[in-house]
Amino acid sequence: MRRFIVALTALFMCIGVASAQKYIVVDSEKIFRSIDQYNTAMTTLDNLAKEYQAKVDATYAAVENLYNNYMAQKANLTAAQRNAKEQEILTKEQAATEYQQSVFGNDGVMMKKRIELIQPIQKRVFSVIDNYAKAGGYDMVLDKASNATMLYCSEAVDHTQKIIELLK
Repeated sequence: MRRFIVALTALFMCIGVASAQKYIVVDSEKIFRSIDQYNTAMTTLDNLAKEYQAKVDATYAAVENLYNNYMAQKANLTAAQRNAKEQEILTKEQAATEYQQSVFGNDGVMMKKRIELIQPIQKRVFSVIDNYAKAGGYDMVLDKASNATMLYCSEAVDHTQKIIELLK
């Protein structure tokens, strides 16, 4: 209910703003998908993520295997041996977690690769949209791809295809 009220309030605000301003709507997802370089970068990132995920899974599987072996031998081990095995398991589990974070975390390898591959394309797209809006005298550009509260969009204000054409 709260989400509906927020969406309704935003809609009324947009109606009030739209009557005083000139605006256009674009679909950034469609724009990005129309760029071959973006599609190639996304495929590269997906493949890289699969490779890293396989390594992370293998690391955790090794920890699980070590734990299962320990549980099977636990009754036959001395207290010192149990402590040593438990410490080894914890150390390897911590290393696996750190590796996963180094790959998939906010400052990880995948985020850096994503920035390297996608950011130049984003800058180019946003620059074209900015220049298009300025040249057309538009006050506002709405992105219907990321605005979940947009309930309707007239084709007359959707300039997605024009942006795609400018990028080619």
